[in-house]
Amino acid sequence: MNKSLNSLGLMSGTSGDGVDASVINSDGKGYYKVLINKYFKYSDEISENIYKLKRNINKIDDIKKFSTEINDLERKITLFHSNVVSNFTKNKDIKIDLIGFHGQTILHNPKNKYSKQLGDGNLLSQLSKKKVIYNFRQNDLLRGGEGAPLSPIFHQIIVKEKKIHLPVCILNIGGISNLTLIKDLKEENLISTDIGPGNCLIDEWIRRNKKGNYDKNGEIASQGKTNKLILDQALDDFENIPAKSINSFDVNDFEINFLRGLDLEDGASTITDFTSNIIASKLLATISKYNQKICKVILCGGGKKNKTLIERIKRDSHNKLKFETTDDYGVDGDFVESQAFAYLAIRSFLKLPISFPNTTGCELPSTGGILAKNF
Repeated sequence: MNKSLNSLGLMSGTSGDGVDASVINSDGKGYYKVLINKYFKYSDEISENIYKLKRNINKIDDIKKFSTEINDLERKITLFHSNVVSNFTKNKDIKIDLIGFHGQTILHNPKNKYSKQLGDGNLLSQLSKKKVIYNFRQNDLLRGGEGAPLSPIFHQIIVKEKKIHLPVCILNIGGISNLTLIKDLKEENLISTDIGPGNCLIDEWIRRNKKGNYDKNGEIASQGKTNKLILDQALDDFENIPAKSINSFDVNDFEINFLRGLDLEDGASTITDFTSNIIASKLLATISKYNQKICKVILCGGGKKNKTLIERIKRDSHNKLKFETTDDYGVDGDFVESQAFAYLAIRSFLKLPISFPNTTGCELPSTGGILAKNF
């Protein structure tokens, strides 16, 4: 049995609002135990800079065009993460052996084998005096994969630890929605894919209308009336996009220009229906494709808090699925991703695979991540 390690996972999602941080203890194989979860909110300046930069960067060429802004923001984000690490290292009761540093994604383009996360692993290692694993996606991209989703191997360990009855589906609703189908506990049989937008379009609508960064509990959408004509046309347009050879999405793959002319509430309702329809239809199609016995879906990610979105996903799945949350099993759904990258860091450190042919499309099970020990 491998020696267990304490790993600090740092995750900043597509919303760009802050950093989820989790310390877990695990051997990278058989078990994991959560020691602590904390959330650290970005300053308004950092959040606004992330949002502006992501709006300006739509293709790989833009990375060079905005290199000055990228380098400046990367340093600020890394320093912020360093302060997060300090918050944990001050606690003498918890020893940190390793840091899993996801960074802030500003462009994910798997078709061109490119994924850019802001975060300087070497600087974070220097400042924290800890081993840091970063750049988790690149090795998978080089091996024919799409660099995402990377959490399925952790979803599987949750199912194992919590003795959840199989088969089961884990549905993560972050900025992008992705699912993991778990039929048994063999790594090579994991199945995962991005299925479409999660929170990203709803958040974008709220931001554009200067009403905050997200629709808390789906309250704004619940007050509006969906424009059926616009919704149906948007769904038709989405379905008629030429079939993509990739199963991993970036927020730039979607847009909300079709909402022009709608007021805040009706636009929020319409884009929530657009999102729920895509999630439900892709969820049913994927489950049907691989295993028609799966009827239980376990929700995690920030989107599970959007009551209106979840109600509409249930409606659009025609009550064919039973929905639960990771919280029902004692796992805080807000921190599944940060726990996942703590776990992936351990697996990377031990040279164990973190991605698989049926999760990212890589040719063979692949490890990933770069180890920085800059102290």
